[in-house]
Amino acid sequence: MSDATRPAGGVLSVVGTPIGNLADASPRVVETLRAADVILCEDTRVTGKLLAHFGVHTPLTRADDNVLASRIAPTLERVAAGERVAFVSDAGMPGVSDPGQRLVDAALDEGLRVEVIPGPSAVTCALVASGLPMDHFFFEGFLPRKASAMEARLAELAPIPGALVVYESPRRVAATLGRIASVLPQRQVALVRELTKLHEEVVRGEAATVAAEVASREVVKGECVIVIGAPAPDELAALRQAAAGGAATMEEAIAEGLAAGEPKSALAKRVAKLFSVSKSEAYEAILAASQRD
Repeated sequence: MSDATRPAGGVLSVVGTPIGNLADASPRVVETLRAADVILCEDTRVTGKLLAHFGVHTPLTRADDNVLASRIAPTLERVAAGERVAFVSDAGMPGVSDPGQRLVDAALDEGLRVEVIPGPSAVTCALVASGLPMDHFFFEGFLPRKASAMEARLAELAPIPGALVVYESPRRVAATLGRIASVLPQRQVALVRELTKLHEEVVRGEAATVAAEVASREVVKGECVIVIGAPAPDELAALRQAAAGGAATMEEAIAEGLAAGEPKSALAKRVAKLFSVSKSEAYEAILAASQRD
């Protein structure tokens, strides 16, 4: 259907909902939910409480990970027919560490109108609450559950020159903090839990200290966000040197890679990741080094 023949008004509204405190829902969020023809949600009971709080009576349709694939085509048909469909998760922004992005991508691929209605974000709230430097940060979401896979992933993330943000359940958070302390012992860490709620808490300190504090508790309640501080310059240099096979600078890593016969494209990708530069910048440096040789 062309834009000229498509009914006016059809839109998929991706709505950010409160992550704990219902008072954080903006007037625009409430109005969007009220004006929708249908609301797609993870759990009708959770979203039902939000709607009841604001006196909204829009019909709800379950669209969690188990059934989302079957909801995509009918939803696109409704939007194309001119209906207003709101899409929410249990808390926060759909698509952030959940499968909802598939619906958004499908709507955009069909040329349908998609709008984002901002709401609270656990990622940014936790970063600010952590008190750790956040000039740069990387959102990891949930780490692998298996201990060996988690430790391997943490080692991969270690050279990133910014704070790391990780989601975790209260049941597993003590074990996860212990593995962070094992792999990244030099880092400052903050556990932020119960964001925006009455018992919001931040436990901050060296990785081992935070891990020990949380492990000593009989129970941990509330969804948890872990913020891992960025590596200090000496740690970052050591990590890069180890990953580069002993090379302390980008120039040394390039020289060693060229001497070993490593393909230029593969070398550029590796060097770009190691030294946090663009692949094109790394490739230009490789070409320059090749010409000098």
